[in-house]
Amino acid sequence: MAVALGVTLSASPAWAAVQGGTLIYLEQQAHTTLYPPSGGFYPNGGILNQITDKLTYQNPQTLEIEPWIAQSWSSNADKTEYTFKLRPGVSFSDGTPLDANAVARNFDTYGLGNKRQKLPVSEVINNYDHSEVIDPLTVKFYFKRPSPGFLQGTATIGSGLVALSTLARSYDQLGDARNIIGSGPFVVSDEKLGREVNLSVRKDYRWGPVTLAQQGRANLDGIKVIVTAEDSVRIGALQAGQADFIRQIQAYDEKPTRDRGFIIYAAPTRGVNDSLAFRPDNPLVSDLRVRQALLHATDAKQIVETLFSPNYPQARSVVASSAAGFVDLSDRLNFDPALANRLLDQAGWQKGADGLREKDGKKLRLTVYESLPQPQNKAVLQLVSQQWRNVGASLNILAGDAGSKVADNLDPQKTPLAVIEVGRADPDVIKSQFYPSNRDGLLQQGGSGKHSRFSDDRLNALLLGIAAEVDAAKRLQIAGDAQRYLLDQAYVIPIFEEPQVFAGAPYLKGVSFEAVGRPSFYGAWLEKH
Repeated sequence: MAVALGVTLSASPAWAAVQGGTLIYLEQQAHTTLYPPSGGFYPNGGILNQITDKLTYQNPQTLEIEPWIAQSWSSNADKTEYTFKLRPGVSFSDGTPLDANAVARNFDTYGLGNKRQKLPVSEVINNYDHSEVIDPLTVKFYFKRPSPGFLQGTATIGSGLVALSTLARSYDQLGDARNIIGSGPFVVSDEKLGREVNLSVRKDYRWGPVTLAQQGRANLDGIKVIVTAEDSVRIGALQAGQADFIRQIQAYDEKPTRDRGFIIYAAPTRGVNDSLAFRPDNPLVSDLRVRQALLHATDAKQIVETLFSPNYPQARSVVASSAAGFVDLSDRLNFDPALANRLLDQAGWQKGADGLREKDGKKLRLTVYESLPQPQNKAVLQLVSQQWRNVGASLNILAGDAGSKVADNLDPQKTPLAVIEVGRADPDVIKSQFYPSNRDGLLQQGGSGKHSRFSDDRLNALLLGIAAEVDAAKRLQIAGDAQRYLLDQAYVIPIFEEPQVFAGAPYLKGVSFEAVGRPSFYGAWLEKH
């Protein structure tokens, strides 16, 4: 059985659920930090989604924002003030109340960061100013400029609510899952750092998202998250009955796994597509014509058809077709090697005797680091390398676990392009990926590219517009303009829409996924355990 892209399974009627048992969940990579604003890394989010709740719940089917810890909310017309009324009786697993004071402290930390504790600002919160506790169950937030994406931001993994004792810790301490005290349906009971995290059910939990039939404790007694790097080992364990659910099943393993009676789940991430992003401060790619040439030398259709399944649609824009604000820009992404060759000729890059292009005594040799979280990324880059070689450009692929990767990826002179992707079901995701003070995909001056002289004021104005435009239709228009501009400047080469693909045993029921593909085991149960 396969679960189609975009379909989220809901738990069956409560009478069918079985209580008890421990779910064995094999994860491809170890989590890094569990500070909620850093939960975008899927191994982090997969744990945080079980142990933290959010103010609001984004319905995975409709993408509507629904009540959860907040029973209701309101905002002023220009989206600079939001007021939330909280459910009574909610507590963190250490017994402290999840009240207005706790919510205020959470968002003051996420919205402003904490330099002393090295806690960064959340990328899903824009223009934050301060909070105000109105009464024990009412909290108000104020923003310096309009922040229309804030409501959706309260539903994301980056806004998971944690106890004050967790907020008092430094960033370095939040890699230990035992230090994360949430209000979710599971609690961390044990951890073997880098290898295993054990979660236990919280028996007194009774505050699931209000639109779910289930409100009490989770069905499972526990979850054992085991880091298992090798794809074949995860699949073998699933098939042998030693695991119940696994993450990151490769496209070529989907059919044989499905044919053996296991369920494939493909959950969309609804954000910036799996792409290559240029660093225009690097002289090799500073010329628009070179970037355009490499864009048109890239055959995304061949990559998708060679390496992936139908769960990985070919990119038609910077963001996925299921993303808010998507505009179909397929006509800007044509594979056209003849055009690529003409553009490189016009830019003054001439083919040498070895077939590589040269200019001013330099070869057109580019380097990129493999991105380990992205599916089959090494194979993707190898195909891109072959395609580029046909127009006289060399692409050297460096190991994704190289010790120099982090530093080199922040230096446009060393790394002229990088693999990018980020999920979020809101147009703010485009700002998250490209704005200098966020992920800074292009390494702009004033962002993470400290040595960069490149900046694009027009792009940044569009990104700030997405984050601050109150009129919903105008906001989507700006998101479309940003997508067009990114492609007209050939800053990015979108390749495919990235899902999160999981496989589960047929006796595992009721698994669901939040709006950008992280699993929730609140409603899950094991028919046999």
